[in-house]
Amino acid sequence: MTADGALARVIRSSAGRTASAPGEVCELCAAPVPEEHRHLYDTAEAEVRCACGPCSVLFTGSGAGGGHFRIVPRRRVRLPRVDTAALGVPVGLVFFVPRDDGTVTAQGPSPAGAMRWEVDAAAWRRLADRFPQLATVEPEVEALLVNTVQEFDHHWIVPIDDCFRMVATVRREWRGLSGGGRVWPAVQEFFAELTERS
Repeated sequence: MTADGALARVIRSSAGRTASAPGEVCELCAAPVPEEHRHLYDTAEAEVRCACGPCSVLFTGSGAGGGHFRIVPRRRVRLPRVDTAALGVPVGLVFFVPRDDGTVTAQGPSPAGAMRWEVDAAAWRRLADRFPQLATVEPEVEALLVNTVQEFDHHWIVPIDDCFRMVATVRREWRGLSGGGRVWPAVQEFFAELTERS
């Protein structure tokens, strides 16, 4: 399954979120999971998977678990303004994901899902030299999330599942060619909730 498949699942999950979504289960052992539960990132499928407490413990800690599953961290760190112009990505709402192989991808939301660009790895390293916190971003499972649209100025280190939720929010709320009147208030609400959860 592709990242778009993971995105579709996040959209379904966030659209029908209730006190406890009926039938929501751990995607490793099929045990029921509560509304607030951990996620694993499947690097082979570029997909976020729900995990129950016992299964998430298998992938927590240094050297734990293995294979292509990684526990998604929970830290959210607001950064001072990071000048990402040198990374050459022409959008104001985007997240940057360093990979295990040293490459970096940028992804931005669109009505059709995430748009993706390859970022010059040397440019990312130079940026990390200027902003040392970027060197702490855990490959594959954390990202630099930037929003400079409509005079916003948000720069965060976030878990990858937050990025998927942001893309799902834009896709769900977008109307017409320009996005309509619902998408940017929804993005603003997403970042307000991010601030509350940090």
